Amino acid sequence: MDKDMLSILQEADSELHKQHFKEAERLYSQFITACAGSRNCSTDDLAVAYNNRGQVKYLRVDFYDAMEDYTSAIRAKKDFAIPYYNRGLIRYRLGFFEDAERDFRKALNLNPNFEDAKMSLTQTTTDKENKLRQGY
Repeated sequence: MDKDMLSILQEADSELHKQHFKEAERLYSQFITACAGSRNCSTDDLAVAYNNRGQVKYLRVDFYDAMEDYTSAIRAKKDFAIPYYNRGLIRYRLGFFEDAERDFRKALNLNPNFEDAKMSLTQTTTDKENKLRQGY
């Protein structure tokens, strides 16, 4: 990857860390666009950029756009556990318990020590069972 693209990604990460979400999103989008047109772009970096841009969208409660970014991160790197977990959180919040459960299980399949995914899977399973018991 060329230096300019790498510096865009690093700057985006820095802006996200500083909670400058609008600028971070702009930079991640710039990186993703540049990466899409490049043959020497790392799929790992592309997946991280999609995942992190999804985080920005999640924080502003733009759940459906965030899920699209998490799905794009998964397409870029199928063995990246974090976007499965992140997408699962949104699906859980939206009440799509079976989809959330699938995402949490996939995250755990990829990383059996992913404690947040373990807790989220347990909570999702409990809430799904309660929903069924109550007839919803």
